[in-house]
Amino acid sequence: MKYLIKYLVDLIVLVLLYALVFFRKWRSQGKDRLLVNTLMYMYLSLVLYFTMMPVVTSIPSILDHRYKPMNLVPFIDVSLGRGDFFRQVGLNVIMTMPFGFLFPLTRNKRAKFGVTVFSCFLMSLGIELLQPFFDRSSDITDLITNVTGGALGYGLYVLFRPVTFWVLEHLQTR
Repeated sequence: MKYLIKYLVDLIVLVLLYALVFFRKWRSQGKDRLLVNTLMYMYLSLVLYFTMMPVVTSIPSILDHRYKPMNLVPFIDVSLGRGDFFRQVGLNVIMTMPFGFLFPLTRNKRAKFGVTVFSCFLMSLGIELLQPFFDRSSDITDLITNVTGGALGYGLYVLFRPVTFWVLEHLQTR
């Protein structure tokens, strides 16, 4: 129960941040911007949940343990036969595909492939560098597979761009 309350604190902070800061700004930009930015916010909140939470209640003890540097040997889990490697790789790719799809939409349809993939890299690198502060492991394989997922997500964005733009334009006229 105590652990659940820690997550609840983070959830409350995320909801308040959305309601008091972002919702007002995005709503004034139109329904299409509100939808896209809200989806990205929800997505990033889920990524935060799966990679670093609880955050707020962990801050007082963030420096109480030794920082474990990132494993810099790519795909070492395969060669050592550790854990469920293929599941981990698949989940990391799937986790960042929405980023590759949504990021260009948050940039008013102007983000190119390189900008999207680089932004996905920066997001993933930030997560990997911060995870040890929350007593989690950090791995170069995660970074590689996350960027791969972002690139695949951008491919889906390109594939579904006509339908996506039609939906967003339809929202603007309502």
